[in-house]
Amino acid sequence: MPKHPTTRVVVIGLGRFGGSLAHELVEHGSEVLAIDSDARLVQQYSDELTHVAVADTTDPDALEQLGVADYPHAVVGIGGDLEASILTTSLLVDLGIPRIWAKANSRQHGRILERIGAHHVVAPEFDMGERIAHLVTGRMLDYIEFDDDFAMIRTTAPDAVVGMTLTDSGLREHFHVTVVAIKPRNGEFTYATPQTVVSDGDELIVSGSITCVESFADLV
Repeated sequence: MPKHPTTRVVVIGLGRFGGSLAHELVEHGSEVLAIDSDARLVQQYSDELTHVAVADTTDPDALEQLGVADYPHAVVGIGGDLEASILTTSLLVDLGIPRIWAKANSRQHGRILERIGAHHVVAPEFDMGERIAHLVTGRMLDYIEFDDDFAMIRTTAPDAVVGMTLTDSGLREHFHVTVVAIKPRNGEFTYATPQTVVSDGDELIVSGSITCVESFADLV
């Protein structure tokens, strides 16, 4: 099975949210550039993250020197400094980064981030770092983790199962996951049956152990 290509992500702000997210991304095989203005936080994460740097991310020259524009994914996890959060996000938009996630401390903050161009606004009280780590990599469209090592994901149908019924695809035998529902391109979600044929562009709701659904997502 081909290895999933490494996702490159810049994480700005190494507080509780940003630090947790950066750690989870590295654990899932991503290349992470983590940036914070606090040298103590950067030192704390220097041994576990791919790249770390002390910088003022409201300075466009600092972002340029660090090569931030070369990263296709960016997460702004700046906590208490509203001005720094907004200005940093704005600079990332100006750099043309394709997917920008930004942490919001309030609904008003979130609306501002959306208006200046953030593609996804994260409310930490609803979205924990581990869940966002799965989504940022692009393997999954949604991820919900339950107790007892069980999870459900929403993902695009991988090429390996396109054109086959769910029975013929052997997902239960090979990946130990169950397709709960399927959504055709431009259609609505419906319950999946063993005779359901998977088509290119279908979205799937898949359930199983955390390890198994993550392995299945690596096919995408």
